[in-house]
Amino acid sequence: MLQDQDLVAIQEVRSKVEAAHAAWEKFRRFSQDQVDAVVEAAAVAARAQALELAEMAVEETGYGNARDKLAKNLLNADFLPRAMRGMRTVGLLREIPDKKVVEYGVPVGVVAAIVPTTNPTSTVIFKTLISLKAGNGIVLSPHPRAKKCSGYTAELLAASAREVGAPDGLIQCLSNVTQESTQALMKHPKTGIILATGGHGLVRAAYSSGKPAYGVGPGNVPVLLEKSADVAEAVAQVVTGKSFDFGTVCSSEQALVTCRALRDQVLAELKKQRAYICTREQGEALGRLLITPHGLVDPKCVGQAPGKIARMAGFEVPPDASILAVEVAGVGKEHPLSSEKLSPVLSLFFVEDFQAAMNTCEAILRFGGLGHTCVIFSKDEARIREFAFRMPAYRVLVNTPAPQGSVGLTTNVFPSMTLGCGAVAGNITSDNVGPQHLINIKRLAYAVRRAEDAITIPEVKSSAAPAPSPSSAPGPSNVPRELIEAAVEKYLSERGLSRREPPAPPPVTASALAGVAEQVVDLFLSSRARNSGPAPSCPIPAAGRQSAPEVAAESGARPNQVSGQAEVRISDFVCENDVREAIAQSRKIYIGPRTIVTPSARELAAHGDILVLAQRS
Repeated sequence: MLQDQDLVAIQEVRSKVEAAHAAWEKFRRFSQDQVDAVVEAAAVAARAQALELAEMAVEETGYGNARDKLAKNLLNADFLPRAMRGMRTVGLLREIPDKKVVEYGVPVGVVAAIVPTTNPTSTVIFKTLISLKAGNGIVLSPHPRAKKCSGYTAELLAASAREVGAPDGLIQCLSNVTQESTQALMKHPKTGIILATGGHGLVRAAYSSGKPAYGVGPGNVPVLLEKSADVAEAVAQVVTGKSFDFGTVCSSEQALVTCRALRDQVLAELKKQRAYICTREQGEALGRLLITPHGLVDPKCVGQAPGKIARMAGFEVPPDASILAVEVAGVGKEHPLSSEKLSPVLSLFFVEDFQAAMNTCEAILRFGGLGHTCVIFSKDEARIREFAFRMPAYRVLVNTPAPQGSVGLTTNVFPSMTLGCGAVAGNITSDNVGPQHLINIKRLAYAVRRAEDAITIPEVKSSAAPAPSPSSAPGPSNVPRELIEAAVEKYLSERGLSRREPPAPPPVTASALAGVAEQVVDLFLSSRARNSGPAPSCPIPAAGRQSAPEVAAESGARPNQVSGQAEVRISDFVCENDVREAIAQSRKIYIGPRTIVTPSARELAAHGDILVLAQRS
């Protein structure tokens, strides 16, 4: 029996991934209507116990408050399912008749879903419902400090799904969670895709797992309050967003940036919203408390009430304080409160003008919030568009609290708890992730045109001489036979090897004859130099590569009587192809003392005793 906790955890991963995969093999055959029925059943169960799940999350983790966690649960158990109704995700998605393309949705398999401690029940609901909607199974890996409430939520959804016919094991949640088990889940061969919500290290591990992965980046959300905005309304919206679940949402406002001319009015409106304005000394104490020397948020401060955080920093605030607000002089490591705080602490920046405000907002995003979210309060459409174009964020919200706007409650972006930050933050997507990201799309595409009708390739004119093709390459293969014979006789006679008087030269120039001789000789010498690999075919015209009698007749070879034998024909010239034909026909090739045999022909013939030396009578 296993006793080592890491081994127990890893074995649980293997068992639950296998179970989820086996269930998915059945679920993948469900129709769209059957899939939708499973999603609706799970959502109904989550809605019914949304408050209980919220209270469990606060009790186990100590983060946030039950009222706002209830809102998160309902976002995913009520608002999300309504947004997904009618969305086609499995089987036939759509046909495009005018393009002759048909699209089909194909599930990715088992989703490995990492759940953060800040949203331990709402994230389970969200990731489970979008995975089911896409026709997938899911294995959830909760945070160790939230495994009870996450596990309870997963079992609630699983039981409801089974009641309407979902295969047993389709929804799984790990109960023994370690860093090693999470790694094993992400790397399991039957894991199809990863949904990673957590810190930078976790997201990086997901991307390096070798599996497709959707990760998110940190949020350091700046809010620009432009002079045309209704200041009272804007400040009220900012406090609403910043105080929501005590700042645990990654898209929560982190800094309010406006021009100095509005400072007194902004501070007055903050006080009306029960924000506590900290002194410089209190702000410095908060910076030391919230942010570690390594620039990370101290976990003991995450999602705590304003009064508790103030006491931890060494000062008291009214019990009804909604948030803590601190003026900050700049952006960067020397200003800890210019970073993400995951608590109800809002930094204030008062600058010269709109351009300076945009510079500050961009700097805040680049200091830990690239690609995530930013907000502008304004009635000037030109400045809204200028801000949107300038900011390195993929959710630019207008006149709304940031958490509610980024997840789609107050805007028309897709309802989501997984907010991609794009390539600038090392994420694969900048979208609000939904079921559409958990399917592959197969396309059936019919031919609608010929390739030559799609593009016109212009004639290419080049000053360089084109490479010769094999059929047109210079050499003996396209030189008249009588010219080759004359060249060979000339070459032999110059070395005292001529077997007869050279025939009358053909009507060609001496330079042409010399060129042919050089080509033929070079060919023989190069063939002799090659000791391995397939030898080239003999460059004699096809008419010259016949059976032995025909070769003899056409090449000048003549019949002769061999002692004690019938008359045979002695070949004057033998190439490799002649030998190959003789081997195929099981016959001999008779040669004389003056027969020219190419090196490749002689080498090939040696293996079959094909060449026979015949003495002329």
